[in-house]
Amino acid sequence: MYIPSAFAVDDRAALLEVMRQHSFATLITVEDGQPFATHLPLLIDADRGAHGVLVGHVARGNPQWRHLEAGEALVIFQGPHAYVSPAWYGDGPPNVPTWNYIAVHAYGAARIIADPALVAGQLRALVEAHEAADSGWSLDLAYAGKAQAGVVAFELEITRLEGKFKLSQNKPAAARAGVAAALAASPRDHERAVAAAMLAGDPAQ
Repeated sequence: MYIPSAFAVDDRAALLEVMRQHSFATLITVEDGQPFATHLPLLIDADRGAHGVLVGHVARGNPQWRHLEAGEALVIFQGPHAYVSPAWYGDGPPNVPTWNYIAVHAYGAARIIADPALVAGQLRALVEAHEAADSGWSLDLAYAGKAQAGVVAFELEITRLEGKFKLSQNKPAAARAGVAAALAASPRDHERAVAAAMLAGDPAQ
């Protein structure tokens, strides 16, 4: 993606944290010159490979699994984002509206997981990562064993990570503070999250 140097982040820990917190991602592959995208939850195993391994599954009826191993795949993780009004900059030269956001792109080669025991383990891990401990529901292993025939599990070893944290770093300190204050006062969770990221400082430093 296009990343001006002011917004570039290559801190692996910071990028993995965004991926964990915003793990419902977009998996993009190319088949016969045409892009194909699936929106899906992913788990991240940070201890494997140079940049980690993504673990997930798609429905067997989804044709994307048939070309997962054909070449490099792109996975997009979208963090918090917010509209930025020029009114928040205070006194100074004219400005135009913009958008602040956090995004991480992970590239790598995927491989299909065929071992039923490994597939079952992946499905169980995904449920355990998201199901509340006190929900009163637990995974029925017998039913899950039948249901997993309808999915295709995969692993994607990340070979390259790109991070873009566009958080008004290219603006004067006073203007940036004005943007952060306006977003921090928003009733919207995602806008307050952008403010928190701005106030936390630039992870590229």
